Amino acid sequence: MKGIGMVLEELLNPTKAEEHPWELFFLGFVYTTVAVFLSLWIFEKYSSLVMVFLTVLACTPLIYLTIKLEEKKDIEMEGELTLLKEHSRALMFFMFLFAGMTLAIALWYIALPASLTTHLFTIQAETISSINSKITGLSIDHFEILTKIFMNNVKVLIFCVLFAFVYGMGAIFILTWNASVIGVAMGNFFRSHFSSYADAAGLTHVAGYFHIGSLSILRYAIHGIPEILAYFVGGLAGGIISVAVINHDFGTKSFEKILLDSSDMIIISVGILLLAALLEVFVTPLFF
Repeated sequence: MKGIGMVLEELLNPTKAEEHPWELFFLGFVYTTVAVFLSLWIFEKYSSLVMVFLTVLACTPLIYLTIKLEEKKDIEMEGELTLLKEHSRALMFFMFLFAGMTLAIALWYIALPASLTTHLFTIQAETISSINSKITGLSIDHFEILTKIFMNNVKVLIFCVLFAFVYGMGAIFILTWNASVIGVAMGNFFRSHFSSYADAAGLTHVAGYFHIGSLSILRYAIHGIPEILAYFVGGLAGGIISVAVINHDFGTKSFEKILLDSSDMIIISVGILLLAALLEVFVTPLFF
């Protein structure tokens, strides 16, 4: 009972979540797992999107209260570096929450029979195929690939900022969708490479699972971690502005301070996206 109470307390208490960010990994995993089976049970035909919606619905209270807390910090605290340090605590537990979602999707993609995953992940699989057809690693022109990846990521960042501004915590929908796409990509990588890697390396059954599982995570973590971090930074910036407008801070000194802080966060997120694109083009291919 104490463990359940702790989870429920963290659900509505961003301060607790910032103190123990790693626990949000399990929260993200549980939210996504529940959403997977509810969507299969009630809306199997539309489960690809219903799963994302249910996960977002579960995360909404925590995200909303976190954005309110971060907006309050903007008003009360002085010094841009201090503010950015405080925001990093929220971003940390957001990343753990996202990791829990992603690994839950990957696990159920691997574990569930193909007859179920066909419905459950059909739109995610189509998205991955579309991305692969537009950007391939076979091109010699690395600058062209880098530009395409970076501009596509900037487009997603803009959506995160706009969704967060218009809907308050709307960015969590885009980020949860990305978690589902990355999770499916990881699960597909695992399924596709398990047999060949295990046979080539002479791995035992259990060792093979760990080996390919690690590769599946590493394949997308190298560039995926900074990429998702950038989206969270941009989404948090847009959400803070949205809360400030709702609180009628518009036109005040406090609002100007919030705009400055949010602008700095958006600039930082663009810089992180450039780093992520460089890693995806020049570093990830060295290992895969």
